[in-house]
Formats: sequence, structure tokens, C-alpha cells
Amino acid sequence: MITPAREALVLWFGSRLGMVVIAIVGAGILAEGEDLGLFLDRWRRWDAELLTIIARHGYDGDPARPPDPGLPAFFPGMPLTLRLVHSVIPDWTLSGLLISLLAGAVAMVALARLAEFEGPPGAGWRSVLALLICPTAVFLFAGYSESLFLAFAIPAWLAARRRKWMWAGLLAAGASSVRITGLFLACALIVEFCTAKRPAWRDAGWLAVPFLPLAAYSAYHYSRTGDWLAWSHAQEAGWGRRLVWPWESFATTWSAAMGDGIFAWAFRLEIAAAVVGVGLVLWLVYMRRWSEFVYVGLQVGALVCSAYYLSIPRAALLWWPLWIAIGRVATPRPDRPGRLNRLRPWLLAVYALLVGPLLVLNTLAFLQGAWAG
Repeated sequence: MITPAREALVLWFGSRLGMVVIAIVGAGILAEGEDLGLFLDRWRRWDAELLTIIARHGYDGDPARPPDPGLPAFFPGMPLTLRLVHSVIPDWTLSGLLISLLAGAVAMVALARLAEFEGPPGAGWRSVLALLICPTAVFLFAGYSESLFLAFAIPAWLAARRRKWMWAGLLAAGASSVRITGLFLACALIVEFCTAKRPAWRDAGWLAVPFLPLAAYSAYHYSRTGDWLAWSHAQEAGWGRRLVWPWESFATTWSAAMGDGIFAWAFRLEIAAAVVGVGLVLWLVYMRRWSEFVYVGLQVGALVCSAYYLSIPRAALLWWPLWIAIGRVATPRPDRPGRLNRLRPWLLAVYALLVGPLLVLNTLAFLQGAWAG
């Protein structure tokens, strides 16, 4: 019998091979006669480059380059892991790709198990597939922090759903060392704990553990710069992010999306992802899934109240309630016979046909150095 974990691994490694095919054939690498080194350089784009700089030189940056005020925005989990893997694999880009490969495998197995836990049977591999063909799934392949974050966060959530609070707290601490999104996860775990039918109050202390990496990281930068919120201020210094009213953020993004610049398409994707995010939040409220509402709602709220929409499609990779919802809707239910139930598997096929081409286009754009998320 094929277990949900094995199904998830088949989909994960199969899709990774697909990414390689897109990179080699779609980007014309074979035609250009590139060697392995140049192939790897195509994956060292944007944040992957910045994470490598931190791993090599620390938060002061490369001494041969002008200082980058945005570096403290990146939490230390991924750079530290890069340094560890680099001690075995000399190439920094290859180290990042390997981290994403292995961490992503862990995350997909956990996602499949979480979806099966939520039910119905068969939702596991469908939820994994829904995530893997997301338009911005290229960032799960590249040396970014998303795969590593999910490798901690989804097992943490699965542990919480199984009321194993020690593991939930420890794994969530790993997630909060990788991305600020771990703070939202920590808040959601508190809500999940408090809304349980019989909260195990003797385990409540574990819910404080995910906040410790944030406190330690803030203290580290305070010792360097005297700024407890250096990681937050770096967002504004590096990318112009600051809190504004949501209608101001939407107006700015809409203006950019309707322009003729090379980033117009990216901003249109940002708006589409924001609509999906708001819709997901409303659905979670309707379903009274309060803990997941906190996790997704805090993210969506922060993103749509930024100076402009940035990286919302990428952030959607971390919204596992969305991928599980798609998996559940597309899974036939034996207890609900009828025409609608027979049509459920086709919903996933329609979803794949709609978003699959966007995944290919975004992957090619990323390999060419264009922003795709």
C-alpha cells in the first residue's frame, strides 16, 4: 500500500526533476552550452544571493561591496544552515539547492499527513500537488527560506493538532528562527491551544518557546546597532516597506500593475494573490477555524498594509490551509454520492491547467533574473 508520505515524496522529487527540465530546456541552457557552474548561477538570484552573503560574511555584508541595510530583514536560520552545509559542499548555491530539496521533502510529507489527518482520505497527495503547481513554487526549489520554514512549521502544526505541545513548541521555534512568519505561527499555536476542548495547561509553557528565537535575534542586533527592531527597520531601508492604510497600498500597487514597465505583470500577480489571501481569511472565519485564521490573517494583514504589495504570491506558499482546502475540495467522499462528488477530481485538473502555465512562466522569469514572486 502506498502511504501518503510516499505519495508526497514521489510528487516532490518528480516535480524537482520537472524544474530541472524547465531550467535546462525552457531557459535554453543546453543550446547555450552552459556548464554546471553557469547552471547553478541561474539559481543564485535575489534573496538567494543575499542569504549567501549573510552566510559568508555576516550581517555586515561583503566588505568588498557597499553596505546593504536590508540584510537584517533575513532571519538567521537559513544562513546558519547554509554555513553548515557549505562545510561539506563547497558551492554555496548548490548548498542552498540541497537544503531546499531535503527540507521540502520533509515539508511535503508533513503536509500530506496533515491533510490526511484533517480528512477525507486521499486529500494528502492532492494538497501536496496543489502546492507544487502554485505559480511561485519555483521558490521551493531555489535556495530560499520557504522550504526550510515549512519543514519546521507544518510538522509543528501537525503536532499541535495531535496535542503534542512540546514538539509543536520546539518545531515552531525552528520555524521562527527562519522567518518572521514564525511569529504568526507562534500566535496561532496559542489560539489552537486555548480553543482545544481540554487544554493541557501543564504543557502551556512550551508555547513560549517559539518566541525565544525572535527575542535572541532582536538582542543580537541590539548589541550590534542599538536597535531592538533592526530586522523590522531593515524592511523599510531595503525595500521601502512601511505600514500604510490598506487602500493606500492597493492604490499604489494598482497604479504599478496598470503601467507598462517590466514589473507590471508581477504587480498584477501580487493583486491576484492578495485577493486569494483575503478570500482565504474570510473562508477561515466562516469555517470558524480560528487558529488558522490567526496564522493566515496576520500575514495577509501585514502584506496588504505595506506601502505596496510585495512578495504576496511567495507568501502564499506558506499558507498550508489554502493547499489543504484545495486538496479536500478535490477529493471524492464515499459518504456523499452524487454528480457533484464525481466531479471533485476534475477541480484539481482545472486548477492545474489554470496555474501550471504560470508556474512555467515564473520559473523561466526567475532563471532570467526577473522578479517572479
